[in-house]
Amino acid sequence: MYQLLRNILFWFPAESVHYFAMNSLQAGCSIRPLKKLVASGFQSNNEKLATHVFGLDFPNPVGLAAGFDKNARYLNELEALGFGFVEIGTVTPQPQPGNDKPRLFRLPKDKALINRMGFNNDGVKAAVKRLQQWRDKAARSGSQLIIGGNIGKNKVTPNEDAWKDYEICFRELFEWVDYFVVNVSSPNTPGLRALQEKDALHKILSHLQTINQQQANPKPLLLKIAPDLSWEEIDDVIDLAREINLDGLVATNTTISRENLQTTGEELDAIGAGGLSGAPLRQRSTEIVRYIAERSGGQIPIIASGGIFTAADAREKLEAGASLVQVWTGFIYEGPGIVKQICKGLVQ
Repeated sequence: MYQLLRNILFWFPAESVHYFAMNSLQAGCSIRPLKKLVASGFQSNNEKLATHVFGLDFPNPVGLAAGFDKNARYLNELEALGFGFVEIGTVTPQPQPGNDKPRLFRLPKDKALINRMGFNNDGVKAAVKRLQQWRDKAARSGSQLIIGGNIGKNKVTPNEDAWKDYEICFRELFEWVDYFVVNVSSPNTPGLRALQEKDALHKILSHLQTINQQQANPKPLLLKIAPDLSWEEIDDVIDLAREINLDGLVATNTTISRENLQTTGEELDAIGAGGLSGAPLRQRSTEIVRYIAERSGGQIPIIASGGIFTAADAREKLEAGASLVQVWTGFIYEGPGIVKQICKGLVQ
């Protein structure tokens, strides 16, 4: 059924369809009987899938990667679809419109997407307001959904002041999210990936960890890395994670590579720059997960992201050493039943 609907939706601009679909789901779930029907149809939790990692209890190991619900607008609906956790953001201190449209493109031949969104979001204060409202309802409903806060810097903030933006987001969101992910690996904010260099990264992460450890109940702090790092650069990340006592890594973000795609060069030229996600990223993401797990002796928890469409894809990541997995592009191609399908396959 979804395959037919997808064929129709794919005739329309990707970003417009994204919001149309989620707003439609939100409207449906605002009617209580329909929300119960959706939740029962996509129920994914199973005692065998409950996962405890970096001090948190996840009802299942399948989450939604950052970039899908940037502004914490759809948490109720995403929980109804079965997600065990949702990572909001990337959130920046001030609202920003992101890059010019069009900025989200489908590559159906490759089961992939290219995006150059540019951290478009409503700003951290708007996110906090929505999270407060959601937490009030979640407390009454007994929700088990885990919320991650993916944080970044504003485009106009120079790299030497980036640590200030990360601190603002960290402090504002601290009470309202369950864990943090520092995003310095998006290819769509000019100069951002330069913050992955060891010295710049050390400044940001050590500063956040100092603030974190001053709190009565510190929150798990993770770093999201690019798939385009060399093995030597990944070694630096692992050493830094140990030094600063990071709680985990997210592997990986989107790639700037265009290797081994079925989409033609002419089509890619028409699309232009952006981060590639989806099936072409699966192998590289798994290689990095496995490398980190082996290099760290399994001591650094990993959230795996990149090319996960099926239970087999998720199992590959878990067997490589991941504790949790995240979908994004797979959600677009496989539809709202993806979490249930993956969880069912993992249990079997």
